[in-house]
Amino acid sequence: MPNYKDYIPLPGSERVPLIGAQAAGAANSEETLQVTLLLRTRTDVETAAAGITKSSELSSENSSARHRHLSHQEFLDTYGASQQDLQKIEAFAHEYNLTIAEASLAKRTVMLVGTVASFAKAFHVELKRYEHSGKSYRGRSGSIHIPTELASIVRAVMGLDNRPQAHPHFRTHLPPHHMHVRTAQPEGTFTPAQVAAIYGFPKQADGTGQCIAIVELGGGFRSEDITHYFLDVLKLPVPRVVAVSVDGSSNAPAGSISSPDAEVMLDIAVAGAVAPRATIAVYFATNSDQGFYNAIAAAVHDTRYNPGIISISWGGPESTWSQQSLTEYNNLLQDAVRLGVTVCVASGDNGSTDGLQDGLEHVDFPSSSPFVLACGGTSLKIADDKISQEVVWNEMDKQQGATGGGVSDFFPKPTYQASAGVPPSRNPGNFVGRGVPDVAGNADPLTGYDVYVDGQMTVLGGTSAVAPLWAGLVALVNQIRAKRAGNLTPLLYAKNAATSAFYNVTAGNNGAYSASPGWSACTGWGSPNGASIVSALDASQSEI
Repeated sequence: MPNYKDYIPLPGSERVPLIGAQAAGAANSEETLQVTLLLRTRTDVETAAAGITKSSELSSENSSARHRHLSHQEFLDTYGASQQDLQKIEAFAHEYNLTIAEASLAKRTVMLVGTVASFAKAFHVELKRYEHSGKSYRGRSGSIHIPTELASIVRAVMGLDNRPQAHPHFRTHLPPHHMHVRTAQPEGTFTPAQVAAIYGFPKQADGTGQCIAIVELGGGFRSEDITHYFLDVLKLPVPRVVAVSVDGSSNAPAGSISSPDAEVMLDIAVAGAVAPRATIAVYFATNSDQGFYNAIAAAVHDTRYNPGIISISWGGPESTWSQQSLTEYNNLLQDAVRLGVTVCVASGDNGSTDGLQDGLEHVDFPSSSPFVLACGGTSLKIADDKISQEVVWNEMDKQQGATGGGVSDFFPKPTYQASAGVPPSRNPGNFVGRGVPDVAGNADPLTGYDVYVDGQMTVLGGTSAVAPLWAGLVALVNQIRAKRAGNLTPLLYAKNAATSAFYNVTAGNNGAYSASPGWSACTGWGSPNGASIVSALDASQSEI
């Protein structure tokens, strides 16, 4: 049996308290926790055994794009965790009175259950209770430590710290205290179906045979609201919507239009209106580093509903994540690519600073991952059912938000952006990073989407609306082409797609960055010209 006497810091696991948080004493030593361990892949095991130094795959997106998508079994056989590594984790857990509640070789995850005292001893951490903005969270400072016997096996440990990790990226048309029972849809706003028609989404498809996964970190939906909205308001078929519990979380509507219910219903309304015959699987998890990761992993590796598209409308500034999380989430999103899953992510609603006030520019994660389609926002006006004006969404002067966008300070610029004109980061060091977003769509709450939340019609916007808009479009594209688009992002940067598949946005800014012909760090290539997407993808895919 290993003696576990020698410990080392787990690289990238360092954390500091939230800005403004105050330590309020030790965490309850008898509190029971669920903690997720992320393990290396079988490929890593074989590479290490062969004595080969493995290079980083952070920006090797095209290597996956060039190969056919793997089945879940093929993925497990190549990229899953090894049984031998799992057995070593079992021995470690037994030594520290921890229980394995769940293990998945495909996800490369092990869920451990035990007390605060047991975890503190097992990982050489001090867990404290912190007060922040009227709420409390369990947290830690510094690094997590692991035994040297597990140094090559354990990639990350999530769940010791349960601070809220992400924010929903929706904005209301009016502040909550101005809301009232209304008699008509506000002028200049749209239903999701109207936006899809304006962007020329394919009319010959309805999402039949497709599944769109939606990740939610709170809130919920009421089936009667969905039925009323689609049947009575939109006059569309009611999509099949299923709730999937992750780590014990559930569909739990709060009953308040200003709660995360608004996020949940906006995502369902937009994706469902675009692809009403698709199945929409909503994965509910807690808003924490661990919960968010496990929800994405649940969708990526779901063999029951087998989603081909994932829509994510939550995120936070890159600088608020630990390095282990940025790396391991990115690896998970690369797993999605390998399985042929397209991941659409909102780029944030607070302009080029992403809401931070440190004098720097920030992009939102996970939209900054090179393996996702990052979705920015525009302000849309029409005349005679056609676009008359579309500019960068920026209503910061009205406290109505602005599209996120900029340059990553963590992820290198991927090869598919080599000719896009992405500038270096404006922050010290001028890192040559991944540019955000890739694409855009209507997001301004003043030109927003008319949806039904907790028994009340309201207008919502934000880049939260753009991720499910593109997810619905990809469902249509997949149906028409009878195959998964998979890693869509490099395809859209290919010459034919970049020139024909978008309405380029050339006016406006999100703070530090201004729109321009071609790609910009506000709206990417622009909003979708849906009628051209299918042919553009066919042309670009033949080049890759």
